[in-house]
Amino acid sequence: MHIRRLTPADASAFQALRLVALKEEPSAFGSSYEEEKDFAASTIEDRLAVKPDRGSFGAFESDTLVGVVALGRESLNKLAHKAFIWGMYVTPKARGRGLGRSLLLEALSLARSVPEVRQVNLCVNAGAAEAIRLYEAVGFKTFGREPGAMLINGELHDEVHMYLRLTDG
Repeated sequence: MHIRRLTPADASAFQALRLVALKEEPSAFGSSYEEEKDFAASTIEDRLAVKPDRGSFGAFESDTLVGVVALGRESLNKLAHKAFIWGMYVTPKARGRGLGRSLLLEALSLARSVPEVRQVNLCVNAGAAEAIRLYEAVGFKTFGREPGAMLINGELHDEVHMYLRLTDG
């Protein structure tokens, strides 16, 4: 297993895994398979463009992408001190080997490399106990719970909002 930053050249593998994740774990993502299945290759390549303050990381088994996570950044001036984790997914077959933690630590390392970023936020399905434990294990703290944050096939799902302070300032 190895983890590396994804680039536009990884767009096809990223999109294939993302669509599997959206289909298999719909309550883990704000987006849906139906919304993303027809994205143009250029849209995915833009998502994977290497930037100094945001990026996507992949876990590979041989040459197969088996896990992803992304770090985004707020763009408004008053919010630009915050980054956020999105798109975290590890295939069921690759779980239990620490890949999720390794991916998350890579994304947090990128966040820490940007002096202006003071905090990283994320949202996680309230029923995803393993994911919540992982986030807590690396220092994230819960700051709220949104009841009925997502409606999937007629069923409401709560989300837990978490943050990790990178600096005391």
